[in-house]
Amino acid sequence: MSIKRKPNLSATIALLPTWFVAVVVFIGTMAWSIRLSFTNSTLFPSSTYVGLAQYSKLFSSAKWLASLQNVLIFGVLYVAGCLLLGFFLAAALDRKIRFESAFRTIFLYPYAMSFVVTGLIWQWMLNPTLGIQASVRSLGWESFVLDWVVNRDMAIYALVLAGVWQGAGLVMVIALAGMRGIEAEQWKAARIDGIPVWRIYVSIILPQLGPALAAAGMLLAMGVIKTYDIVVAMTNGGPGNATEVPAKFIMDNLFGRQNLGLATAGATVLVLGVIIAVAPFRYIMHMRDRAKGAA
Repeated sequence: MSIKRKPNLSATIALLPTWFVAVVVFIGTMAWSIRLSFTNSTLFPSSTYVGLAQYSKLFSSAKWLASLQNVLIFGVLYVAGCLLLGFFLAAALDRKIRFESAFRTIFLYPYAMSFVVTGLIWQWMLNPTLGIQASVRSLGWESFVLDWVVNRDMAIYALVLAGVWQGAGLVMVIALAGMRGIEAEQWKAARIDGIPVWRIYVSIILPQLGPALAAAGMLLAMGVIKTYDIVVAMTNGGPGNATEVPAKFIMDNLFGRQNLGLATAGATVLVLGVIIAVAPFRYIMHMRDRAKGAA
């Protein structure tokens, strides 16, 4: 019995610094931020409690409400676009095409870039005076218009386009790994039955990729909540508030307006958003594990 306890004690001692960092740095700073959201802190922290005044001010701000609407539109289209495009790319590569490794690298390469680089690339391409519009018009098509980054109605979709271009590669890799793990006998049986290839992917392959795609969707959704870099690089929240997002609102109030209380209130709302995004997935996985254990 003593021999078994020694490794456990050693492992516990070895993990103490990690637990200290997790509790103090992550949970401690989170609790501190939540506490500040109930104070009238400005440039420096304050101990004067104001109840829910900061949250009332937050949700009475037109800019904050616009940022929530924008991040919802961006999140739904971004996650759906990445999942669809990533699945189609994985299905194409799963057909054992020539130069598969080269195509896989090309499709995955955008994901290796930071959102700042992605934003700058697409900001240039969609710039009406320098990018695609200017190039096409120089060829003689004077009526061609592609001014999404300066168009209030289309700017948010420009962000979606850039985000999908970067994030689809992640879904492709996850989906392709899942496809390669499916038994070859299923393909043989489907071919014997004369089922079309597209129907095999939709009716047989796709349902088996549910957990993998759900994990990819959760990763993408968590990235949506903290979207900041690509917005600053492409549009800086404009035109007007057309591409304002919660993370940018928080950073502007924290460093630009020195309103610590309002910024931490927004950060607390974002933390709740992360919990809401992750909790259903974790619950489903927990219930699935319990069902497997009971079986």
